[in-house]
Amino acid sequence: MKENMVCDIYSGVCKPNEESDVESFEFNINTPNLTLYYVTDPMCSHCWAFEPTLNKLLVQYGHLFNFQMVMGGLLEEWGDGPIDPANGIYKPADVTPHWQEVGQYSRMPIDGTIMEIDPVQSSFPASRIYKAIQQLDSPSKAIEYIRLVREAVFVFNRNISDQAVLKDIVKTLYKDYPNVDIEQILSLANSHKGDELLSEDFTLVRQLGVRGFPTIVIVNNDNKGTKIVGARSLNTYTETLENLDHSIKVTPKPLPNLDLYLKEQQRLFSKEIEIMYNINQDEVMQFVQEHLDDSLYNTKEILGENYFEISTSGDSI
Repeated sequence: MKENMVCDIYSGVCKPNEESDVESFEFNINTPNLTLYYVTDPMCSHCWAFEPTLNKLLVQYGHLFNFQMVMGGLLEEWGDGPIDPANGIYKPADVTPHWQEVGQYSRMPIDGTIMEIDPVQSSFPASRIYKAIQQLDSPSKAIEYIRLVREAVFVFNRNISDQAVLKDIVKTLYKDYPNVDIEQILSLANSHKGDELLSEDFTLVRQLGVRGFPTIVIVNNDNKGTKIVGARSLNTYTETLENLDHSIKVTPKPLPNLDLYLKEQQRLFSKEIEIMYNINQDEVMQFVQEHLDDSLYNTKEILGENYFEISTSGDSI
């Protein structure tokens, strides 16, 4: 994957990172324990590309820190004038080649043509629903929702600023929980309280000094922290954890069995399996066949990439 690229908080496009890769700071944030803040946005293409590394970090080292996903507000709305002329962004359709480039070099598939045929007008509606789920349910369920949103916009080319699309995503999230009041979630997201909840994240982003996504900020209980801009290697994050808290032993948990991991995630792309299990692309199909019962999953392909979905009874996905 190309190094040192971020989704810019001002222009909303991918561009070279102009900040230092890794910087140490003192923060004025109350963190009783070691906390990892992940500043992101539903339509951040580089965050989608970062997903395989982030998931491995959480699976193997998540027990060492508190994890907090923070919405950064990448795109409130499209203006009338040029968005980022230096990078060729004058209108939504100009985002398509940028997104496709990210998809090609990361191999986390991105269609991108949604920005030509039915452009996403804002990332704020999806972000407000994230905050509503976080408030009414749990942070972990809200993170599951963001995953579905990213799959929707990048892989399946759906407009995540469309309220009908967002409602459908929430229904998918809670398909096994018929007693959940989906209308309550959507109502909170579209209320003044929903705006306030999202603004709290934006305030935290400013306190953390974040200007682009993905950015990870790790802060210890002495308010000393390290800001890591852009998608980096797994070692960058584990070494930072070690430097910030010498009392912990940064030892990875064993990798989960593939059947359990797929059941938890519901859908995994080839690149995610490669990174999680440290195998090559041409080894994935054999690895999957060896570790999964044929009746448990379905294999599909999109934009030249294989992905695997948990199979449901009577379904041929």
